[in-house]
Amino acid sequence: MTAVLGINAYHADAAACLVIDGEVVAAAEEERFTRVKHQAGLPAQASRWCLEKAGLEIADLAAIAINSDVHAHRLRKMLYILRHRPQAKLLLDRWQNRRHRVGFAQELADMLPGSGILPPVFPVEHHLAHLACAYLSSSFDDALVVSVDGFGDFAGAAWADALRQDIRIRSRVFFPHSLGIFYQALTQYLGFHDYGDEYKLMGLAAYAEPEGDPRLRQVLLPGKRGQFRLGLEFFRHPREAVPYHWSGGTPQIGTLYTPALEKLLGPARAQDEPLEDRHIALAAEVQNAYERAFFDLLGYGYEQTRSRRLALAGGCAMNSVANGRIFAKIPFDEIHIPPAPGDAGGAMGAALWVWQKITGKRRSILHRADLGQTWADDQLADEAQAWTVAQNRSDFALETYIDEADCLHQAAADLANGKVIGWFQGGMEFGPRALGFRSILADPRRADSRERINRKIKQRELFRPFAPTVTLEDAPDWFDISFPVRFMEHVVWILPHQRARIPAITHVDGSARLQTVSERDNPRLHRLLRQFGELTGVPILLNTSFNRHEPIVRSPQDALKTFLECGMDVLYLGLSRIERKTNATSTP
Repeated sequence: MTAVLGINAYHADAAACLVIDGEVVAAAEEERFTRVKHQAGLPAQASRWCLEKAGLEIADLAAIAINSDVHAHRLRKMLYILRHRPQAKLLLDRWQNRRHRVGFAQELADMLPGSGILPPVFPVEHHLAHLACAYLSSSFDDALVVSVDGFGDFAGAAWADALRQDIRIRSRVFFPHSLGIFYQALTQYLGFHDYGDEYKLMGLAAYAEPEGDPRLRQVLLPGKRGQFRLGLEFFRHPREAVPYHWSGGTPQIGTLYTPALEKLLGPARAQDEPLEDRHIALAAEVQNAYERAFFDLLGYGYEQTRSRRLALAGGCAMNSVANGRIFAKIPFDEIHIPPAPGDAGGAMGAALWVWQKITGKRRSILHRADLGQTWADDQLADEAQAWTVAQNRSDFALETYIDEADCLHQAAADLANGKVIGWFQGGMEFGPRALGFRSILADPRRADSRERINRKIKQRELFRPFAPTVTLEDAPDWFDISFPVRFMEHVVWILPHQRARIPAITHVDGSARLQTVSERDNPRLHRLLRQFGELTGVPILLNTSFNRHEPIVRSPQDALKTFLECGMDVLYLGLSRIERKTNATSTP
């Protein structure tokens, strides 16, 4: 047995991943345990759980891998300092972050079960970890592999050609140029300041058609050979120490843009200011500018490799709108994007890369995302029974089914009758998307499903769309698609003649961020979709993450708490059904 623990630490979305004999056996983000969104720092609880799942102690590991190498690109860093003379505080912040990463292994070991000799620690350069996550989790033998994000180890992007498990990096985009920083800075400009708010800009962009605003060509400039450049006068990070900290665990980042951007584009939107037409138009222009640079990078990589397969990762790989347009722009036959393409997935990439370097063997292919903590149906039945007894019996009704078919028939009937249900099954997803294991489900035929969930349950902006989940075999009848989308990584077009039938998941432009489900991906959800399709003629469900202002629920206790505090009608914990009979709320 050869076991490697991969870590993403001292950055947002701290995470751990355990690889044993080439198979990802456990992976989880720290936020699911601490209940702090995008939890940064050291993933102590996630690491402990990964080892406990496999019955291992730290001494049993062949290696620990971290998705950062503080020694990477040292010469470039020194030359940048000499040429540009950034603020002293910027250098101090970088040094302090480096000090954290160098000493992380012993700090982590002190928090984990067991004792003994600390295993070897392997730093994996940030973008190499992303590339490895994308390629080594795929079924591809050869591929163009691309990583695009904010920054990691002094680079904002990288592309490589891969063959038989070997990844050869051909080019990088170095600091201070970054597509991720461009998108994040403009997200802040539009009044969305929380860490990870870029998806709000992406959703807003669909409400306008871009016209190629020439002002943004000063902010994001094309380069040669797939490179891109930022208009540096519009950004603070090249010379200043932009505040970045995680007091209490929540990452917070200071303003990334300079007053020059407001001089160019007009006053920035305040967080509580109403959205105006100019804000919506700018969102569309930002998305368009991002895609132009993104496709230049992919196109150049394709020209150099001629590979018909693309493996994609990095935080920007969560731009599902751009992902959905790749096939139309570049002649790839297949695209693989892992379920956690961002920094959390760097833990997986680091672990897979180090494992295959140690062993020289082939890895397993990643087909599913339910890599997190698992509860069996009988455990969930016990939790449901204990919780219901503790509540006012007149407010809730509990039924536990022996036969799964009976449970799924009732769940499909609940959904067809307009109920919004919490769906907690099996293992927790790894990554930011709810893929039918920790989901809120609703009827996509009802236009009021979207408004009800946005206003009463999720309490979020009304312009944000909801995702559909569909059986893989039925997807081409509803969506302009000919390939599986297991991890909700592509926005696709809904067929025009079907849009009126599923208004709750049809975005303003006729698109949807899709998940396809096969029997292998998620047998129980697949059967529920089939059952709902038999009742309604629509084998599709609205699927959104099971949370409200917190990370996606991890445990049945998290699910019960969220169910009690918001307006869901029914909660399914495995084969146990809890129905809310009144509007009662209390503290569980």
